[in-house]
Amino acid sequence: MKQFSLEGKIFIVTGASSGIGKATSRYLALAGATVLCIARRQDPLDELVAKINDEGGEASRLIADLSVLEDLPDIANTCKNIYKPIHGLVNAAGVNLREDVDKITIESWHATLNINLATPFFFSREFIPNMKETGYGRIVNFASLQSVRAFPNGLAYGSSKGGVCQLTRAMAEAWSSHGITCNAIAPGFFPTELTEPVFSDSTIRQWAADQTLIGRNGEMEDLAGTLIFLASRASQYITGQVLFVDGGFTAK
Repeated sequence: MKQFSLEGKIFIVTGASSGIGKATSRYLALAGATVLCIARRQDPLDELVAKINDEGGEASRLIADLSVLEDLPDIANTCKNIYKPIHGLVNAAGVNLREDVDKITIESWHATLNINLATPFFFSREFIPNMKETGYGRIVNFASLQSVRAFPNGLAYGSSKGGVCQLTRAMAEAWSSHGITCNAIAPGFFPTELTEPVFSDSTIRQWAADQTLIGRNGEMEDLAGTLIFLASRASQYITGQVLFVDGGFTAK
């Protein structure tokens, strides 16, 4: 269906060098979007862009550190110089330091809240004038199970991801009347660099799978349909929502 096609659309994906950001970049490209992949590490980005182009998609990359909030306007301007207009932004960059509550420092707190919560807002806002002009915008944030559940060693991360839910609603309130929808995906347990401590421990991995209604942990392909739906015209009357793609983990 044409409603789900991203042909002619230009998307930016942050945190594209690994995990969900990497998978997201490929899925958008396979759906027809031109994708600008942003992350700090050059080699993984180069490999990703080469793979997307080999698969018949169109992608390029930008090496940037999005955790420095003061640099975001310049990074956004660079993006606009590479592609225009920008139709969508997927905020997939994130960090989970897994610190004991007594070991959290002011520095680690700010590092977590900056990249997980502040960057999605301030970076997205740089592209709003462009999206208003075209009357089309799709912003997809990433929430988490920890947006609504408290896990050990996750106080700062969970706080930031709880904030992502309200951030998404507030962004939707501010911008949806201009044709810019803002939604979030809250994944369950998926195999990424951030969840390596879970998947490397067979006991914890099985525990996570047992918490779902489906009976298994997530596979990257499980995110593709939801992502394309929220990025496309098919979701044009859906905004301010957080969709849990968790196999029923939060339904228990």
